[in-house]
Amino acid sequence: MRLSLCSAMPELCRFHGITIDMHFKEHGPPHFHVKYAGVRVLVGIEPIEVLEGRLPPRVRRMVVQWASIHQSELREAWNRAQRMESFDKIAPL
Repeated sequence: MRLSLCSAMPELCRFHGITIDMHFKEHGPPHFHVKYAGVRVLVGIEPIEVLEGRLPPRVRRMVVQWASIHQSELREAWNRAQRMESFDKIAPL
């Protein structure tokens, strides 16, 4: 399913109460946004690491595992978002 440009921050994925979003035309480095229990965190795509904010250790492990599995899809979504093109949802963990 393609995510449209109608949303400034389309949802890429949702699992175990974790929501993964990506902004269009966002500043570098390539990253995605994680929302969990009212907390917002930025996670880099290459390398996969928390850039800003803190997550509970169990949630952090799940996000890193998910991002490792889907790193190439995240990279593609980032590139498409920078060009203001729609991108696909990514499968959950």
